[in-house]
Amino acid sequence: MQGQFTMLRCGSAGIQAVAASSRHVFQRHSHEQFGIGVIDHGAQRSLSGRGTVEAGAGDIITVNPGEVHDGAPIGDAGRSWRMLYFDPEIVVAAVEDIREVAPAHSEFHRPAMTDAGAADLFRRLFATMTNPHSPELRRDELLPLLLARVVSERVEFAGAPSMPAAIRKARELIDDAPAAALTLADLAKASGLSRFQLVRSFAKATGFTPHAYMLQRRADLARRLIARGTRLADAAAESGFADQAHMTRVFARKYGVSPGVYAAAVA
Repeated sequence: MQGQFTMLRCGSAGIQAVAASSRHVFQRHSHEQFGIGVIDHGAQRSLSGRGTVEAGAGDIITVNPGEVHDGAPIGDAGRSWRMLYFDPEIVVAAVEDIREVAPAHSEFHRPAMTDAGAADLFRRLFATMTNPHSPELRRDELLPLLLARVVSERVEFAGAPSMPAAIRKARELIDDAPAAALTLADLAKASGLSRFQLVRSFAKATGFTPHAYMLQRRADLARRLIARGTRLADAAAESGFADQAHMTRVFARKYGVSPGVYAAAVA
């Protein structure tokens, strides 16, 4: 992978910090977490739930859990950025506190935006989160300030995005057991569709083929296992990968760092 990806130790549970500088083109993938970041240098173009967007130096970028996205630099110089990834319950709790209502569904509405104030808050929060000597109070006060700034512009309260019931059944079969050796016939039977109809409709609804979606969910499972201290070889086996090398390839494509680097950052 061209460039450098660094996963930094973070001072709060449920939050991960990443700094990157790269010309790498990310293929379509998704995350289980909310992500908020800032482009430090250069610019990038990316697919998002709102279509294709562009972000340049100083711009805020975000991603929702499960949102299919990619990323490519604009120009030959590459780009550098920093991201904080938040477990969903952290953002949901902040939204409830800020709005004084418990939303059934929350999402960041704008995947790229220019907001110098929010960018400054992010930089201060990132520095605080990655400094082990920063007071906990400082982290705790900056986080809601940033989320409030972002949420006030970009969170919608609505029903979950619609998906055909047949595809939802197939997706839930994968979600419930991502490590299982499911076949296309298994998924087709659960959905009530032919195998051809399933592949076509699943890709249209989720942005992934069933196999690509399964790999995404296995990487998510591996991440959670590693975060709990599971040995890498055991995490690979428990998350359904053929071996540790296979897990490493999928994990690095998705997260930009190897499982070993991730394990060291969350230890």
